[in-house]
Amino acid sequence: MGTPDFAVPSLEILADNGYEIAGVVTVADKPGGRMGIMESPVKKCAVARGIPLLQPLKLKDPAFLEALAALKADLQVVVAFRMLPEVVWRMPGLGTLNLHGSLLPKYRGAAPINHAIMNGEKETGVTTFFLQHEIDTGDIIQQRRMDIGPDETAGELHDRMMLMGAQVVLETVNAIRDGVVVTMPQPDAEATHAPKIFHETCEINCTQPAAAVHNFIRGLSPWPGAWMRLKDGKQFKIFRTRVLEGASDAPPGTFVQQQKCTLQLSTGSGLVDILEVQLEGKKKLPVKELLNGYDFLGG
Repeated sequence: MGTPDFAVPSLEILADNGYEIAGVVTVADKPGGRMGIMESPVKKCAVARGIPLLQPLKLKDPAFLEALAALKADLQVVVAFRMLPEVVWRMPGLGTLNLHGSLLPKYRGAAPINHAIMNGEKETGVTTFFLQHEIDTGDIIQQRRMDIGPDETAGELHDRMMLMGAQVVLETVNAIRDGVVVTMPQPDAEATHAPKIFHETCEINCTQPAAAVHNFIRGLSPWPGAWMRLKDGKQFKIFRTRVLEGASDAPPGTFVQQQKCTLQLSTGSGLVDILEVQLEGKKKLPVKELLNGYDFLGG
């Protein structure tokens, strides 16, 4: 059960290692795109491999529940899908496991990769666990740690974690198959949360120190993108930065253009060097290309 690119390697690694995939459950197709319809990456993978596919609009729909039960799956694997009703996650005899992009109980919720980077974490990881009533609270099966680079974006970490997660999913399923799983309850007192991210909460707070601004920007890159308003009212997204040494006399939120091809942003403490940007209505560019046609100091 999954929808985005993040879930595809987990499906592929199970199929490639001899497991019979009884069926795939993914989101229903949506209108849009050049062909008039948008299919999830997980659906495309399932179709390419000839795996039976279910795309329910509602997970409590009796017709879906009947079709799911008819697959007679021994185990359900959930990767980046949606919250399941109990009637679904209790269905298989061996249970339902989930892959989560954090070291649970840290960063429970919809956006663990983003929030870990936004908070300046130097380490994260993946967790497999058995589903239970409260979201992301089930007993831990396996965990694996990974470092976060000081300038790494959420997109870059996502791609590394996607592959690590698939390997951990395979190891977890192997252990369940072999009957050697030893689970561990999550220490709820250590729990932190990673709620869903909305556009309005992605506005850059330039009064924060340079390191915090840098972490905020890279934690929202490439999607949905951290943004601020320019003097002409245009929305300006910043996708890649680095922290510069030294202080700045300019007020927070002020652009400092040292040379024609460089642009810095003054923060509450220090400067960040802006490297990759997108002006409203334009494509994403290295900052030096945008500076050829836009006056930040005047605009």
